[in-house]
Amino acid sequence: MTKQSHIHTEADLEAALAALGKADPRFVALTAEAGRPPLRRRPDGFAGLAAIIVAQQLSTASASAIWGRLAAAFDPFGPAAILRARPARLARLGLSGPKIRALKAIAGAVARGELALHALGNLAAEEAHAALIAVHGIGPWTADIYLLSCLGHADAWPAGDLALQEAARVAFGLRARPTAKEMQVLAEPWRPWRAVAARILWTYYRAAAEAAKASAKRPARPKPSLKPRRG
Repeated sequence: MTKQSHIHTEADLEAALAALGKADPRFVALTAEAGRPPLRRRPDGFAGLAAIIVAQQLSTASASAIWGRLAAAFDPFGPAAILRARPARLARLGLSGPKIRALKAIAGAVARGELALHALGNLAAEEAHAALIAVHGIGPWTADIYLLSCLGHADAWPAGDLALQEAARVAFGLRARPTAKEMQVLAEPWRPWRAVAARILWTYYRAAAEAAKASAKRPARPKPSLKPRRG
């Protein structure tokens, strides 16, 4: 089978799942238990990267509301619009100071040609990751999530993602939640399908959390009364 470097379609995902399952059969069992992970692709380019920045440390509802206001205020939404926008206006739309500075720094890097977002898809995961985090406001987690969900890079691995770390702990019965460094070592055998491993682990973790929640809500069965036997 030819190893594709990106996952754009359901067929790509299916081929990647099969390849990862051969590399580590534990993922076959995890998929059988939790279900097939969804494709879930986000828009790429400046807007896709900006949406990840906006959503950080916010609930889904809050992030969606702020992004909706930004998209309505700047049409088209792009680096030039963000560079022209006054910080006070961006703040009124719901952005925090650090996020305003991050978006302006990224917009500036794109406008100056220092960050070629359109070319990242042609780079290996480590190279693309390095190009992203070289820009102020883009941390390792943001870079990896952009590569995985916006570009569909098959080998992106957000080792610092807390949910992914906890998913690995639960799925593989680890004694403690692995650190980002330990996650890198753990995922080394899964190259070049680490992003697929992440998708499976996230899906497994969500399924396990939902099962635990459902079990907690289920009323306990009444204990049978132990009457003394006669006779």
